[in-house]
Amino acid sequence: MQTTMNLLDRALEFKSVQEWHTKLGLNRNAFHTARMREHLSPAIAGALADEIGEDAKKWIVIAALESERASACKEKMLKKFGQLASL
Repeated sequence: MQTTMNLLDRALEFKSVQEWHTKLGLNRNAFHTARMREHLSPAIAGALADEIGEDAKKWIVIAALESERASACKEKMLKKFGQLASL
């Protein structure tokens, strides 16, 4: 299953952390905080996906689901959209 941390790793193959912070107008600690929380915000996930040519809408959904509390519904939707994001 794809996660927003996978998306971040792929984005970092294109540009450095500092370059992404500048390009997206982010606080210099945004990615460090995301790594600590183990997920990107939906806005950052969508922006990164768009910049590297991936489907921003799918990544926004995945990021939103990652921030939800654990539940059967969350797991079901993560599986569904995680598989779509890897297509």
